Amino acid sequence: MNRRKLIQSLAVGIPGILISSKLSAFAVADEAVKEFVEKIMAGPFKPTWESLSNYQTPDWFRDAKFGMWAHWGPQCEPEAGDWYAREMYMEGHWKYKYHVEKYGHPSVFGFKDVINVWKADKWDPEALVSLYKSVGARYFMALANHHDNLDLYDSKYQKNWNSLKMGPKKDIIGGWAAAAKKHGLPFAVSVHAAHTWSWFETAQRSDKTGPLAGVPYDGKLTKKDGKGKWWEGLDPQELYAQDHKLSENSEDNGMIHKQWHWGNGVTPPTKAYIDKFYNRTIDLINKYNPDMIYFDDSQFPMWPISNAGLKIAAHFYNKSIKDKGKLSAVITGKILSDDQKKAMVWDIERGQSNSIEPLPWQTDTCIGNWHYDRGLYNRKGYKTAKTIIHTLVDVVSKNGNLMLSVPVRGDGSIDELERAVVEDIGIWMKANGESIYGTRPWKIFGEGPAQAKSAALTAQGFNEGKGAPFGEKDIRFAVKDKALFATVLAWPKNGSVMITSLPEGSANYPEKINSVKLVATGQELKFERNAEGLKVYFPQQQPAASYANALMII
Repeated sequence: MNRRKLIQSLAVGIPGILISSKLSAFAVADEAVKEFVEKIMAGPFKPTWESLSNYQTPDWFRDAKFGMWAHWGPQCEPEAGDWYAREMYMEGHWKYKYHVEKYGHPSVFGFKDVINVWKADKWDPEALVSLYKSVGARYFMALANHHDNLDLYDSKYQKNWNSLKMGPKKDIIGGWAAAAKKHGLPFAVSVHAAHTWSWFETAQRSDKTGPLAGVPYDGKLTKKDGKGKWWEGLDPQELYAQDHKLSENSEDNGMIHKQWHWGNGVTPPTKAYIDKFYNRTIDLINKYNPDMIYFDDSQFPMWPISNAGLKIAAHFYNKSIKDKGKLSAVITGKILSDDQKKAMVWDIERGQSNSIEPLPWQTDTCIGNWHYDRGLYNRKGYKTAKTIIHTLVDVVSKNGNLMLSVPVRGDGSIDELERAVVEDIGIWMKANGESIYGTRPWKIFGEGPAQAKSAALTAQGFNEGKGAPFGEKDIRFAVKDKALFATVLAWPKNGSVMITSLPEGSANYPEKINSVKLVATGQELKFERNAEGLKVYFPQQQPAASYANALMII
């Protein structure tokens, strides 16, 4: 029997797969090689931008406003911050020095070995999701894989390098998904592994100086190199994906950002690599039925060199319609054109829009670094609840959602400083959530001096914290039913605030104002309306978390 007939015979009776014309990806019975390409579920959406532009953001997402994210995987084990698996291979970088001191030289102890020592022995997904729901999160997201390429789920196509076979030997996504379901939260997954191809190129390097100069790091190791090692029988290339020529200017550590769009001299990924990413993601969707997928990509993953991301989106949207009778799925992506924003939800990383967006969007940010950083904990460098709430109120006024990451330690727990921030957020949300959940943007998003000093977006975002801080003259608006919410972003020092957007006879609000309440307490407040605006008198007693004070105006 020739190889093609053997592969076809192996596939007989296996539902949901097609045989690719190229036979190059996965070993079978130690001798045959087969490449299954998962089917796209039939439905109204096709894998084209034109078809996907018929997407409509579901109301659950628009109403939720506030989600929380466990951006947690093996890169949290060293507790040295984000992009550890890339930067540990950069000679001279502090993470390289840290790695050598803690684990040994990356020619001997590479990232595959970090995965091996990651045990997640204090991970309690139910307890963390319960905490996040109690403080006001209305959806929850978990990392499914990062650029380090380890799948944190029962992965059919990353069958050796996943969290059930390696490290914790636990189904991380399965645990998070069960906890989210128990607490009635929509469940999201974040998928970052499309860029492993170029991101991990640092693992192909070697030291340029010192006693080990010229000794290659472990990024080019293959299965045959594992004899007598803990990973004997495994192929590190299934993880590192570095059996390829380096991209142009790969030694320039910043080049990865310029090549994120799969251009500017990046070595093109093979079809087998792209197909494997596609299959892994379809498998993730089919096994765990997430409500939302966050892609750490410009547009859909692999675009514009492949339509793999378009195929994933069509499958996900069609599956949502089939399973739930309506489209309730959400996909987020970055750096989108106006037309691309019609096909998915625009995500802004660590930043926010400076105007009301016509379509729903999301900002994702973190109270610290994306992966856990012990140094930040020691410096007490986390964002405060005040900063997070100010961001949330501003984002919601502009038709957005906030996805907040709380870094998780390698062992699966969060530290006491993080917990205190989370609990403080909960105090405000319990008192003022009515002004957030289920709201929509008003005719204008707000008023006040901070907006005049706001910073423009750069790349996928990154304008948070670059403008002026919010104060008592900064007010943000949102509406729900017949109520207008005006949130004053500090407690007024003189006991009153003038809302200049609401003068008598205002075109924005021509109706009579009958009532102004402090949402946190339900207290009716004295007010005056004249040609200058609406003057509201605050009570003497400040409620808890009075750094943002929502007023309900009817």
